[in-house]
Amino acid sequence: MKLKNVFLIVAISIATSLLSIWGYGTWLRNQSTTVQTEGKVPVNYAGFFDKDAPTGIPDFTAAATSATPAVVHIKTKIKGGTVSSRSNNPFGDLFGDDDPFYKFFGGPRSMTMPDQQASGSGVIISNDGYIVTNNHVIDGASDINVTLSNRKSYKGTVIGADPNTDLAVIKINGTNLPYMLYGNSDDVKLGQWVMAVGYPLTLDVTVTAGIISAKSRSIGINRSDRAIESYLQTDAAVNPGNSGGALINTEGELIGINSAIASPTGSYAGYSYAIPVNIVKKAVNDLIKFGAVQRAYIGINYAPDDLTDEQKKANGIKDGPGVFITGVATDGAAVAAGIKKGDFVTKINDVDINSGPELQEQIARYKPGDKINLTYVRDGKEYTASLTLKNKAGNYEVVKNETAFDNLGADLVTVDKQTAQKNDISGGVQVKKIGNGLLKNTRMQEGFIITSVDGQDINNIDDLKTILKSAHGTVKLEGVYPGYDGTYGYPLSIDNDSSGNNNDQDNNNNP
Repeated sequence: MKLKNVFLIVAISIATSLLSIWGYGTWLRNQSTTVQTEGKVPVNYAGFFDKDAPTGIPDFTAAATSATPAVVHIKTKIKGGTVSSRSNNPFGDLFGDDDPFYKFFGGPRSMTMPDQQASGSGVIISNDGYIVTNNHVIDGASDINVTLSNRKSYKGTVIGADPNTDLAVIKINGTNLPYMLYGNSDDVKLGQWVMAVGYPLTLDVTVTAGIISAKSRSIGINRSDRAIESYLQTDAAVNPGNSGGALINTEGELIGINSAIASPTGSYAGYSYAIPVNIVKKAVNDLIKFGAVQRAYIGINYAPDDLTDEQKKANGIKDGPGVFITGVATDGAAVAAGIKKGDFVTKINDVDINSGPELQEQIARYKPGDKINLTYVRDGKEYTASLTLKNKAGNYEVVKNETAFDNLGADLVTVDKQTAQKNDISGGVQVKKIGNGLLKNTRMQEGFIITSVDGQDINNIDDLKTILKSAHGTVKLEGVYPGYDGTYGYPLSIDNDSSGNNNDQDNNNNP
């Protein structure tokens, strides 16, 4: 080969290599400007990142400054007392007349329960003193004290409570109070910055920050018979005492009420949970207006989200979009609209439904008598039906705020003066007959005379009505049995929530 040809081949090879390197560099530069970023907003290779998402480090100063005056410290007291009894009692069928405990100790048996103190947080939602908090913060409280961030204190009164959403409304007498504006929990996005504001571990008002790490989360912590759990999950630090406090966005708007933590120790371990504000607004408005949450029902049962493939197969549950209906109530709204077992609920008023908590959250926003559009899939085809939601009784009426007194399930009379003098009491209410009701769940016997509730004297039926009207959680009924020595006490678990949260359907998967 001639030397000239060799130089020609080498020159062509070098030119080709240079052109390749130049082309690759140009491609990389184009990628970095048109694919990796668009302006100052990052995008991925497919361009899927939200171009409207905020960038940069957020400043929490303004939101924290505006929110903290509206978050209050709630301190409660739960009264203790003494439970005592003597031998020769009307319960010989339990121990016999020769009570071994009486013989061993040589006298009456008694146990003193001291007063209990607890604290939590709350959020002022009106300038005249309405406050939203968790039901478990005020449950069973005989005394409620509310302290603002400026150290001014007020006595709190329970307006209403709903164990199924774990929400309560209390009221303080004040004017021109700082209050927090509602946000919209539907607008909350994964990864969004949020702040938790409250009074953890008996500290003064405290602000922590984190992000939304999940939505529509159910953790099974609410043990009410018709619990609603569709929490916002965050990694903002929340500890005991934060319950009832505010979860806010960077604009200082209320987007949730902090309610629970997931922790093996009882203290913050990485995750906290807040009730979405769109559920809070509905519950608060109902409690103020009606004294009870007006809960609506579709009239269906549905399959839990965490079933294994084996469990699904054993129960005939198919795979498909949305929520699988396992049963339809005979008097519910669903059956009237033609909904059947085996259908999949996929939308409520055009809002996508992918899980049980999402379905509960949507239905929790409505009351009996409201109309919704329910989209469902049957045999692979999509349909939409119009439903008028009902209450637990299968009608459209407003649910009344019955108190524990209304649910005692007993024939009661005010004791006469002769009976009172004979038993050395100032008055009381005698239980003539026990039927189906709250008293049936105690060991109380017919003939018992109630003389006090949580240490408050009962002289007549009106006294009993007044005290039980505002009672929550567990109270203690004390009194005497005519002809027997000693004072007897009975713990009574009550629930003044009458929000229609009991239904004829079994399990929690039943909006």
